[in-house]
Amino acid sequence: MISVLCIEAFAVNRYPEARRDSILKCITGARMPSYKINILQAGAKGNGIKDCKPAFDKVMRTAERKGGAHIIVPSGTYIINGPIQFVSNVCLELQEGAVLKFSSDPRHYLPTVRTSWEGTLLQNYSPMIYGYGLTNISIIGNGTIDGNAAKTFATWRARQKTSQSLSREYNHKEVPVNERNFGEGHYLRPQLIQFFNCRNITISGVFITNSPFWCIHLLKSENIICRGLRYDAKLVNNDGIDPEASRNILIEDISFNNGDDNVAIKSGRDNDGWHRLVPAENIIIRNCRFKGLHAVVMGSEMSAGIQNIFVEDCTFAGYCKRGIYVKTNPDRGGFVRDIYIRNCEFDEVEDLFYVTSMYAGEGNGSKNYSAIENIYVENLRCRRARAAGIVLQGTETKPIRNVTFRNVNIDKVENAVSIDNTENAVMDNCHLGGKAGIPTQASPKDNLGL
Repeated sequence: MISVLCIEAFAVNRYPEARRDSILKCITGARMPSYKINILQAGAKGNGIKDCKPAFDKVMRTAERKGGAHIIVPSGTYIINGPIQFVSNVCLELQEGAVLKFSSDPRHYLPTVRTSWEGTLLQNYSPMIYGYGLTNISIIGNGTIDGNAAKTFATWRARQKTSQSLSREYNHKEVPVNERNFGEGHYLRPQLIQFFNCRNITISGVFITNSPFWCIHLLKSENIICRGLRYDAKLVNNDGIDPEASRNILIEDISFNNGDDNVAIKSGRDNDGWHRLVPAENIIIRNCRFKGLHAVVMGSEMSAGIQNIFVEDCTFAGYCKRGIYVKTNPDRGGFVRDIYIRNCEFDEVEDLFYVTSMYAGEGNGSKNYSAIENIYVENLRCRRARAAGIVLQGTETKPIRNVTFRNVNIDKVENAVSIDNTENAVMDNCHLGGKAGIPTQASPKDNLGL
């Protein structure tokens, strides 16, 4: 055990099940509408040829007129040349064998809509499935959502820098959001699914692949269930689920296989986070199978703050570069606090648990330091960490505070512990690189001249 008695009382010393359970009571997801309509009745054909966007537009208008609808999509491949724009009180059910295959032509996702990109609010290409200001919306079933983005959107990263920099300039200068116009000629990739300023959301069961950018972006929304999803999404920046400035979220029983972060929790970048968005909070991630770049990330766009995050009873489906990763820098401000990890296992990683206030080496001339505090980790295990086991990198101005590691075990690790600018850290029953046995006695091997 590594601790100092005079500080242990200040460290987080238990997993707060009561707080977790009180959050769970607030999460119900969407109410399901009773009126049902088959997409074939609206003129769609699942033959992989016909453009079915007009049919989806039609059933959304019907749902709006009737106060809601449960839209059934039977087996077949449905070509959709443009976004599906949800209305309130809609359940979209993709039955076994149903495939929504979206157009790869960027022109089909114009005109622009109100959205965000890497934590900055702006107008951009519409996400392929989009909803703004809605209630009671759901996507369910065992079908597939195919972003079909490999030949167009996925190639845009090399051309995005100019527009990326412009978006950040607008952010820092607090240009009115309705004047931040991107879209054609700007190469900022849209998300596959985005629900913005929405309440009561359920996304369940579907298989997700070939996203143009982030797969599921939950922006400034609340009361959300993501359950039983499956991924094979390995294009550029194919994060699995990005809750941003959103609250009361349950993410459970997900099989991740992503080309980027599995879950990336965010709350806006810089000025937009400080003045226009709200914290990401009350998020429970449990019984998931991680595979991809990083399993659970908090940041780096987290300027409005992140709090009350629970990750429990999760395992691995394959390689992850990092297990748990908290990242910020002196540009971000905000806070990350009340983070609880329990009963999680990984196989081989580069780093198992990494918290840094110096992400990407950016912001060294800035003074918007982030507060990181109250982290509790219990029963975390991996077979091998090629680089580091536990890393805590605070700053002299704002050290990381109040961290407890209990029962952390790594069989093989290159650098077991690296801690800088951290106050009130406790390690209890942690074995990084194997458990030490009984100390040996003096012997001729010690060359003591005895």
